[in-house]
Amino acid sequence: MTEKRDYKDTVFLPKTDFPMKAGLPQKEPGILARWQEIDLYAKLRKARAGRETFILHDGPPYANGDMHIGHALNHVLKDMVVRTQSLLGKNAPYVPGWDCHGLPIEWKVEEQYRKKKKNKDEVPAKEFRAECRAYAQHWVDTQREQLKRLGINGDWDNPYLTMQFESEATIVAELLKFAESGQLYRGAKPVMWSPVEKTALAEAEVEYEDITSTQIDVAFEIVESPIPELVGAHAVIWTTTPWTIPVNQALAYGPEVYYQHIKADDGKRYLIALDLVDQFMARTGLTYRHPDEDGGIEQMPRHNIKGSDLAGTVARHPMHKLDGFYAAPRPLLPGDFVTTDSGTGLVHMAPDHGEDDFDLCKAHGIEPKFVVEGDGRYREDWLWLPRTDERSMSVIHPKFNAPEGPVCSDLREAGALLSASTDYKHSYPHSWRSKAKVIFRCTPQWFVPMDKPGMVLLPETPAEQRWDNEGGAKEPAVTLREAAMKAIEDTRFVPAKGRNRIGSMVEGRPDWVLSRQRAWGVPITLFVDRKSGQYLVDEAVNARIVASIRENGVDGWDEEYAASILGPDYNLDDYERITDILDVWFDSGSTHAFVLESDRWPELSWPADLYLEGSDQHRGWFQSSLLESCGTRGRAPYKAVLTHGFTMDGKGEKMSKSKGNTISPLDTMRDYGADIIRLWALSVDYTEDHRIGPEILKGVADNYRKLRNTFRYLLGALDGFTEAERLPVAEMPELERYVLSLLGDLDAKLKTCVDDFDFNTYTRALSDFCNEDLSAFFFDIRKDMLYCDAPTDTGRRAYRTVLDTLFHALVRYAAPVLVFTSEEVWQSRYPDSESVHMLEWPEFPAAGADAARWSALRDLREKVNETIEPYRREKTIRSSLQAEVEVPASAVPEGFGDNDLAELFITATVTRGQGDSVIVKPTDMAKCGRCWRHLPEVKEDGDPCDRCESVVEGMEAA
Repeated sequence: MTEKRDYKDTVFLPKTDFPMKAGLPQKEPGILARWQEIDLYAKLRKARAGRETFILHDGPPYANGDMHIGHALNHVLKDMVVRTQSLLGKNAPYVPGWDCHGLPIEWKVEEQYRKKKKNKDEVPAKEFRAECRAYAQHWVDTQREQLKRLGINGDWDNPYLTMQFESEATIVAELLKFAESGQLYRGAKPVMWSPVEKTALAEAEVEYEDITSTQIDVAFEIVESPIPELVGAHAVIWTTTPWTIPVNQALAYGPEVYYQHIKADDGKRYLIALDLVDQFMARTGLTYRHPDEDGGIEQMPRHNIKGSDLAGTVARHPMHKLDGFYAAPRPLLPGDFVTTDSGTGLVHMAPDHGEDDFDLCKAHGIEPKFVVEGDGRYREDWLWLPRTDERSMSVIHPKFNAPEGPVCSDLREAGALLSASTDYKHSYPHSWRSKAKVIFRCTPQWFVPMDKPGMVLLPETPAEQRWDNEGGAKEPAVTLREAAMKAIEDTRFVPAKGRNRIGSMVEGRPDWVLSRQRAWGVPITLFVDRKSGQYLVDEAVNARIVASIRENGVDGWDEEYAASILGPDYNLDDYERITDILDVWFDSGSTHAFVLESDRWPELSWPADLYLEGSDQHRGWFQSSLLESCGTRGRAPYKAVLTHGFTMDGKGEKMSKSKGNTISPLDTMRDYGADIIRLWALSVDYTEDHRIGPEILKGVADNYRKLRNTFRYLLGALDGFTEAERLPVAEMPELERYVLSLLGDLDAKLKTCVDDFDFNTYTRALSDFCNEDLSAFFFDIRKDMLYCDAPTDTGRRAYRTVLDTLFHALVRYAAPVLVFTSEEVWQSRYPDSESVHMLEWPEFPAAGADAARWSALRDLREKVNETIEPYRREKTIRSSLQAEVEVPASAVPEGFGDNDLAELFITATVTRGQGDSVIVKPTDMAKCGRCWRHLPEVKEDGDPCDRCESVVEGMEAA
């Protein structure tokens, strides 16, 4: 027996040095270093200069702590937007930025002081601010390197910081625009106040947590009423904030609510909302006879009373015996906000500590008393009884509000406490920094009014339109709320539900509180006339204010500069220099002014095409930017707003260090590489809350390996490909033209995804195309042609031509997602080129193919594979090449011969039967020793088939 020839060295196997194992953690830093060395960002700006622009304005992350997984997702999404727009040929710059002022940084510096036994108040303000600035700069530098490691391409050497002097000067200039147009006022209103941090908070700085509070029922004796029988009865209020009772100044009733005048078994008479009597009785343990019972309403001829009939009724405070403030009458006032959802239907009014309370009392001439200090304690001179340790507690301390606490004890002693329990569960606002409860506290603050008429000039206002002499706008002009609501309607939101979310917030929000009582921030640069109480509006003074800040930063508002800023026309003694700082949301809301409109980045322009942040920024940066821009420019600073959800752990639970379920992007990059984080971020539905965890990351890594192997195959299969080998589309077999048409469909889909910012679909479509259309179908079918046909064969040339087209398209499509891997792929084939990221969206020839016909064929192919699979498991058939298949003749699309089907199904033979099932049996034909196909011309296993024999002879002759 003659030994069969080994044809291994005659097969054209793919050749590439591109490794199957990625080694991303080790490889990516080198790629990143090369980009920095060639200054890729600058090269890209130069290449795209003069093109249509796409401006994504980066929302400033806070310079405090390491990058977390939310930062990573957010910046990968931004990078994806910028890179895909650049791929489309646009000039899409990216200027990163940081928010550097504010309480969190102050808090951290104070923590460092406390560890060193230092008192912040004993440190000069300028020195303290310098430490805050250094702290912020440290974290800017730290986060910058971490974000660069993610492969985010941007102007990292020239970022914007809110604490840069030029930024601070522009923020002040923006504030003064509000002042000049009359959009600032100083007023006393209840604002959310953190007793721990001793400052007012914005809504965006507050989070709501479920707590259990003390609930109490308190009786206020009625001393005067147009309904005589009510005199001597007790109006009952219910509250979960006992600490506010000492500041009570009135009671509120619902004009349309019906009340019942009842007599309880304790001998006293009470006024309660009709619908809430039973709940009141259950809380207090009292009983009463129903008015319908015999004798149940003697001496009470009007037991049911409409709220509006209570007008003119007056009660007295339970602590009235203390005289002074407490001896004053407490009127019952009509409040449309009073409901019968819970409580008693009567609400106690403390204008110092509630928005509704403040508005209702102010409308009736009752002013707040400002008795709770910044640390949450009552003023020394206000305590209704001598100060004790317990009475000196902050009003948010549980013991202060407990049934045994000072307020409840005094009410009990006065005979006014009808119930007190600690079992009321409800949602309550907390500072998201200190996690401590906040209170509503009335303090003098600076506000921007939402509903002052004629304040905002809309963009369509004629160029000659200017402010009038009284600080208002000439007609036509609208309120800030009206301008903001119009801007919301004119803005594109992705997802669309974002419009309703921010719209409802703006529609119902109170006036914007600008002032904070802290040290680290941009000052409210106003001089207030001590006699008139009006702030100074003088263009020359304002110009000197801005110049001082530009030269000295926020220190430029210190006392030492005040006289020179005011200038010779004003006497400093006549003016109060405001020392409050601006809400940091005003800082970040002004970034559009000192970034998009700055000469520092000439490639940027106003307004931005896109703002992109988490959905919490509907009440944060999106909204502050909207209000700031509408107040100064009449429109939003963005054309579109994209929001993403929050990252949960693998079980869908909120991440927290205490649970130990956090995923660090820094650890993930160390273990997997940045491209895995990017692939994860662009694979989830970011518009909703989404998950990440060890198992999820393993799945992402597996998907990455499949994509990597697709590129590895393309590189190997294209080894030695030249333009001379390229074949025109018209000369290609139909399968190649079909695959090109699939590529065209993918191309159109990905462009739509870019337009819609639908990156989840983008990434999935790319992955599915590589796995299903290429690896499992096209590559699988054509590997025989690639390995065994002669290099000059038309079919093999057509296949390699399509592979080249696929390579150039796919590496571009993948570049915004897998920034490091796509660069590695590109450099592997074109080592002398600059970067894959300099390329633009691919162009390739159109190819007509009957997609429906090929789809039907693929369905039949799938059925054939499913039928063969049990034979594989039983090892009756080890390879589909050993299978002879009969398929239903009715299932075969027109135009495919039996030999075509055998090639496409990768089987020995395919015949057509009249049945409905696919039938498989092992072949008896011998196997070619080179291509391994079972063919009738092969006499014995190992002999070459006619094709292979011809190819080998040609190779030997060459």
